[in-house]
Amino acid sequence: MMRIDILSVVPELLDSPLSYSIVGRAAKKGLVNIHIHNLRKYGIGPRRNVDDYSYGGDAGMVMMVEPVFRMIEQLKGEREYDETIYMSPDGERLNQSIANELSLKGNLIILCGHYKGIDHRIREHLITREISVGDYVVSGGEIPAALLTDAIVRLIPGALTDETSALSDSFQDKLLSPPVYTRPAEFNGWKVPEVLLSGNPKLIQAWQDEQALERTKALRPELLADGL
Repeated sequence: MMRIDILSVVPELLDSPLSYSIVGRAAKKGLVNIHIHNLRKYGIGPRRNVDDYSYGGDAGMVMMVEPVFRMIEQLKGEREYDETIYMSPDGERLNQSIANELSLKGNLIILCGHYKGIDHRIREHLITREISVGDYVVSGGEIPAALLTDAIVRLIPGALTDETSALSDSFQDKLLSPPVYTRPAEFNGWKVPEVLLSGNPKLIQAWQDEQALERTKALRPELLADGL
């Protein structure tokens, strides 16, 4: 069973996103064990401080190395981890290939940054991988960590009711997914493509392949150039 330990100074932000839907059901099935840790448990002094002013006088507070080190050391003393991941805007861009790779791992630690960032010594000595969810900055790494966790967990066998569903996701085959429709076949004069009503699997698959390629060319042509 996969285990994911998420380290945060605002663990409450992670409770709801990881307790419901596919991730929540996967946890209840025993497919994944997700632990959310409050870094303040290892905070410094009576106020359990986890941040301090930065050397050099830059604006903004910086997460201290000691609380993070102590928590990661405790976790690693209990089990081995495949990756210690830091959610960072300057990390490698999260994509489906990374999600696929991480879904095959056993144990993961995910560190959520906050404030101005984390003491760089954490990145140099404790982090094995840095992942970004986009070229923008948010208030903390909790929402990106929830995104990464969701992308990983839904790929674990048994997490989805129909395990073949993940195979047709966008980016899974380096293309965007084709359009999808459901009943009714016509609404407000808007009709479902006839081929999808034909009952011919070969024609439907050919149409879906064509649509996936056309949508990728129109909306995300860089995927074809980069090969994702």
